[in-house]
Amino acid sequence: MAVKRRYESSYRQEQARRTRRAILDAAAELFVTPGYAATPLTAVAASAGVAIQTVYKTFGTKQALLSALVDVTVAGDDEPVALAGRQFVADIQALPDARSKLARYARHLAETHARLAQMMLALATAATADPDAAAIWQKNADERRAGMTMFAADLAATGELRPDRTRDAVVDVLWLAMDVRNYDWLVRQRGWPVERFEQWYVDTVAAAVLTPR
Repeated sequence: MAVKRRYESSYRQEQARRTRRAILDAAAELFVTPGYAATPLTAVAASAGVAIQTVYKTFGTKQALLSALVDVTVAGDDEPVALAGRQFVADIQALPDARSKLARYARHLAETHARLAQMMLALATAATADPDAAAIWQKNADERRAGMTMFAADLAATGELRPDRTRDAVVDVLWLAMDVRNYDWLVRQRGWPVERFEQWYVDTVAAAVLTPR
């Protein structure tokens, strides 16, 4: 009986994960077109093939669904691992010099923007008129700045930062350079190859914050 209960519990957990993923996938599509404000949760439920009560039970509110969608899209999965604990962070920290760290982060940035650019741009548009969307946009902006504060500290440890740049100034540059709108303009609209975008990121940030070679 214990084995059967474990099996049933495992099955229910997997079913819940699939349901959650279906709702997130539906929201990812509908929150872009026709948009967050124009999409009721009933439409998300219908697209996901679940009852509206299931959406409420899984996420609670439309704002909570949007917040979870942003978090999952940024991370690339639904695993309960903070970004600071992700492999790319360990990779960056293990590198010996600042330009190598910037190059590794540029690769991660391009991979992340490729999957989230469309959704984040839709969120930015929604944030201009919808308070819930504005709150999620601000939350993401604050989290990005916190991440860049950590990155600035890692770069500082190499001893290669320009002495005339304050820590806040370095964070500002990193925060601006990683903005999804840069990727949108250069890669999605201007057609830059991803490799060119990555090199632009490294060269731009290095010129602004690192001691010249």
